[in-house]
Amino acid sequence: MTTVTRRTELKEAARRFHALSDSTRLRLVLALADGERCVCELMDLMGAAQSRLSFHLRVLKEAGVVRDRRDGRWVYYTLESDVLEGMADLLQAAGQGRWRPRSLRVRGGLVLSGVTGGDSSCCGPDGND
Repeated sequence: MTTVTRRTELKEAARRFHALSDSTRLRLVLALADGERCVCELMDLMGAAQSRLSFHLRVLKEAGVVRDRRDGRWVYYTLESDVLEGMADLLQAAGQGRWRPRSLRVRGGLVLSGVTGGDSSCCGPDGND
């Protein structure tokens, strides 16, 4: 995978994870886990106004986490399961140590290249952590 592709992939993943960083949006995702739901159903389940849900559903839709479908005046939402599976795969790969960035730029301009843990000079065995 090229660096540009990896960078693009990370930006997309960050956008999707950010969309899930709100408890209301997480609740919406859980409500949609059983399948497609109309906005009016989601309003009842969530106990929230249509305007509030519309905002949160738009964030999820723009991140690619959900898709919508119009049927007359009603709008139905469903999860993009392949997107959620991709997010889960990324987390699983990171948790198992199968995903390593070539380099990470962190605050202060420090660049860590190929660091896999424990071999960085800033927190090595000499106790400078």
